[in-house]
Amino acid sequence: MAKEGRSATRAAAVHQRLRDDILGGRLRPSERLKFQQICEDYKTSVGAAREALTRLASEGLVRSQPNFGYMVTPLSLEDLEDLTTARVELECMALRMSIEKGDRQWEANAVAAHHLLARTPFTSSEQPSRPTDEWARVHTEFHFALVAGCPNRRILQMARSLREEAGLYQLWSVSFQRKPDRDGAAEHRALLEASVDRDAERAALLLREHLQHTARLLQADGLHELHAPSEE
Repeated sequence: MAKEGRSATRAAAVHQRLRDDILGGRLRPSERLKFQQICEDYKTSVGAAREALTRLASEGLVRSQPNFGYMVTPLSLEDLEDLTTARVELECMALRMSIEKGDRQWEANAVAAHHLLARTPFTSSEQPSRPTDEWARVHTEFHFALVAGCPNRRILQMARSLREEAGLYQLWSVSFQRKPDRDGAAEHRALLEASVDRDAERAALLLREHLQHTARLLQADGLHELHAPSEE
């Protein structure tokens, strides 16, 4: 049992590191994930690497192909359109249910998550063209906090999974929060206020506009830098 526990712990650690590298842009869309290279880079076993990749595949962050192995999930404008449609329906449903059923602790958690988001720098001098890992994390946690009051675990799980997939698109659009006609901070603030005011319809409308606006900017931005590095 102790050996199995250590193996699970190693796999969880590799999963988290790979996940951070994918969502942090250090592993690019369509990049092949070779077992030997992963074992060397992450100092782990083939078994732990395989378990971590299987879990990432279930989260939509990597893809398995027969006779090819694993790759970071490729991105496309067509997939973005499908993803946005699914997210709007599921996440807005989860938000409505969260507002209707959430208690005071849910409200407090949402306010606290927004506080962190509002005070976390979007970029850094080392990473001026895309969100920092910390901003991406607190941004996701804010949106998760808004829907956390939803009592339907399946709806909530699917909404969370789709949002994490969308994080790849946001990462590889160089300026999705930097368009002159967009005030992302104001959008988040309005979304929080409508939610804690228990105005489910307004909150859902604001969330729909927020998600669709982001998708339009990503489409207009052309999803820069999507090609994986060569195999040289």
